[in-house]
Amino acid sequence: MTYLEEPTVTDAGAESLWGRLRLVEERVRFAVAARRSVDPDPDDPYRGQYLSPEAAQRILDEPGGLQVPGHDPDPLPPDSVLGTLAARFGLSPLDIDLLLIALAPDLDARFERLYGYLNDDLTRRRPTVGLALELCALASASPVRFRLSPGAPLVAGGLLEVTEPERPPLSRVLVVPDRVTGYLLGDTEPDARLAGVLGTAAQDPTAEADEVRWAARAARSGPGPVHLLDRGGDAPGLAAAALRTAGLGTLVLDAAALARRSADLPALARVAALEARLTGAGVIIGPLEELPPAPAERARSTGELCAALRGIPLFTHGTEGWDPAWAADTPAVLPVAPPSPARQAARWRHALALAGADGSARGEADALAEAVAAHRLDGGQLRRAASAAVRTAGLAGRPVSPDDLRAAVRAQNGAGLARLARRVEPGVGWDDLVLPPPTRRRLRELAVRARHREQVLGQWRMRPGGGRGRGVIALFAGESGTGKTMSAEVVAADLGMDLYVVDLSTVVDKYVGETEKNLERIFTEASAVNAVLLFDEADAIFGKRAEVKDAHDRHANIESAYLLQRMESFDGIAVLTTNLRANLDEAFTRRIDVVAEFPVPDAAQRLALWERCLGELLPRAADLDLGFCADRFELAGGSIRACAVTAAYLAAESGEPLAMRQLVAAVVQEYRKLGRLVLESEFGPYLADVVDA
Repeated sequence: MTYLEEPTVTDAGAESLWGRLRLVEERVRFAVAARRSVDPDPDDPYRGQYLSPEAAQRILDEPGGLQVPGHDPDPLPPDSVLGTLAARFGLSPLDIDLLLIALAPDLDARFERLYGYLNDDLTRRRPTVGLALELCALASASPVRFRLSPGAPLVAGGLLEVTEPERPPLSRVLVVPDRVTGYLLGDTEPDARLAGVLGTAAQDPTAEADEVRWAARAARSGPGPVHLLDRGGDAPGLAAAALRTAGLGTLVLDAAALARRSADLPALARVAALEARLTGAGVIIGPLEELPPAPAERARSTGELCAALRGIPLFTHGTEGWDPAWAADTPAVLPVAPPSPARQAARWRHALALAGADGSARGEADALAEAVAAHRLDGGQLRRAASAAVRTAGLAGRPVSPDDLRAAVRAQNGAGLARLARRVEPGVGWDDLVLPPPTRRRLRELAVRARHREQVLGQWRMRPGGGRGRGVIALFAGESGTGKTMSAEVVAADLGMDLYVVDLSTVVDKYVGETEKNLERIFTEASAVNAVLLFDEADAIFGKRAEVKDAHDRHANIESAYLLQRMESFDGIAVLTTNLRANLDEAFTRRIDVVAEFPVPDAAQRLALWERCLGELLPRAADLDLGFCADRFELAGGSIRACAVTAAYLAAESGEPLAMRQLVAAVVQEYRKLGRLVLESEFGPYLADVVDA
């Protein structure tokens, strides 16, 4: 009679497992009977806790072994759980028997007591190496015992652990990890030890077929990884598509999470290798630049991962090239270029559909993609942005709009740049600008360049060679208060981006080399963020190089040379502002894409500025003469705004509508702040009212 219970519902794959376990039970039954037949007192309650003199003599006189008969089991069905396991780990029939002998106590508690009896030690309730060999009808001295050595498939693959290394080899205990037991019983949840380090990677629906086939072949071609050099495309999505083409699942490891657990990395790598082999998956790791930055630490981390995952299809990805010191095997390297506008629109259509957008939103995906064309997003960011936009629109009960998508895309920016620069969420638009037409055209050109840079610089390769990036650099030159900073905010708003204003006090450092390090951190973070970077008063750090007369000149020139090189490789959008364009080095201006001049506004522009700065909500008295202010007071837009705010405070204090006297008094205060004379030729009949202002 067989007591081993099997699940109520089984399939053809699980049936082979329980059939082989029944054979293990029959072998154990025979071994117990054989042991009892020579045991002088099998019912002794202290059996296994001591060794009597008679038992010691019997051990000396009789040969070892239980003489369990061998068997020739039927071949495992290829589609069964054991057949699949044998194929993935390269297991022999003997390996399967050894695994099931070790597995039995995890499935039936009776085996614990039986193994304790056979071990002649009731405290050792799992099979030892010696007992497992005897149950397989093998002598303990047989060479096949090395199927349990550290390099054998069972142990090296992680299916079986040989514990208690301090004991002699035959007395060591065999244990099956819980994840292996769960897999054999149909559990599909990943190993709990990988919690926190697993990521996700949905395959790129727009990946080129040839590119996917090449990556799939490369993953199968040798022991080394395939390194996807991310140049702005969807590297994880390509890897996932390649693994699916190869008929494999995907196991994604988050490099940033692995870096946080670097002390546990060897163990995590082994667990990941076991999970990948159990589930028939390839592994995707990245971005590699998130691993510890120190060269020795990164080499160690990458080497441990590659060594543990050797023989498993492995994709790594990142923006940096592969260092030969990272692993013994040289990888196959595939650059992943940014998508064309058509492919990006297709990605948005697919992401919006997955997020549950209605048909009209999917049909308008081209227009939505155009609204965020200037943004560089990886596959995960794009999908998260689409989901957030659909949810926002759904809560409002309307289709997804470009504004929804812009806000969702901005939410994907990390906080790294916010620690180095001041973030400004744009609150102005083109209608708020009062500028001459040539300046407006330059600003529009900047927005066009930012929006279409992937097509022009990437797809059409209009800036090839020399390590040049795909950034767009603009220079805004003009006197203080002429609207340079506000114009940068308008351009950022048009692109659906945030504006980050670099605080020069956090950049410039008196110690040699520190300024360059600070700038490098800013440029690196800015390249990874969809934002417009504003260097206000840029001539402080982008000034002309000087003739070298002392060490200070030499280090200043080194700083300028670094900036020249870094701007050349910059991939983001940057705006430099200056009051004195002549102070900038000519080498910087050569690298600038758009130069916008901001002149002092004329009388008509000043009138428009007065109207806009005072707004529609501030009550106005009948004597308010903005035409007079525009004609007489030659002020820049920033000064006009300051005057308007001061006048509003004066009106609020009086409790009456804004009168001309209060506005002129505000102008007098601004003149004195600027160090200008208050002349009768400018103030005319209002001078007498404000001489004591």
